[in-house]
Amino acid sequence: MVNMQQLLRLAVEKQASDLHITAGAAPQLRIDGELVKTGEEILTPQKAKELTYGLLSKEAIKEFEENLELDMSFGIEGLSRFRLNVYQQRGVVGAAIRRIPYQIMSLEECGLPVKAVAELCHKPKGLILVTGATGSGKSTTLAAMINMINQERRCHIITVEDPIEYTFKNIKAIIEQREVGSDTRSFTRALKHI
Repeated sequence: MVNMQQLLRLAVEKQASDLHITAGAAPQLRIDGELVKTGEEILTPQKAKELTYGLLSKEAIKEFEENLELDMSFGIEGLSRFRLNVYQQRGVVGAAIRRIPYQIMSLEECGLPVKAVAELCHKPKGLILVTGATGSGKSTTLAAMINMINQERRCHIITVEDPIEYTFKNIKAIIEQREVGSDTRSFTRALKHI
């Protein structure tokens, strides 16, 4: 019988980027861009829902059932952080769970032009847009940039996220992370009051 804790552990062990839970298929890991079955057990609609709801608080279940969409993040001590997208398809609950490593990558590890990006990180003010398709590395890029600033400058950084993915410890900077839905009502309201 499939167990969510085992599936998340397997995702980390296999260095999968994602775990997909959907009725009518076995749970699948995305490894190097390819979907790989975790076993032969085909999930029923009820089992897919049970696995997914097992990760949610009562409040999150209520929010999902009202909106039929939910994005959140969570961590399992000693394992990893994860971003969870819960959705409904053909009347059935499904989920995509992305692994977020505890260790934040450096600009070099991200494959970014270090000199150019470091120059942006040293700007005292301004707006930097990081754009791209799902899974293209936007959150990882921003985390690497914030981490670099945190190691080099005494400043105040405020993020507004939906959901918070990477978490930071204050090194030189003070970093405050606000999550839409739990720390602020919206991006607009948060930005207005910064």
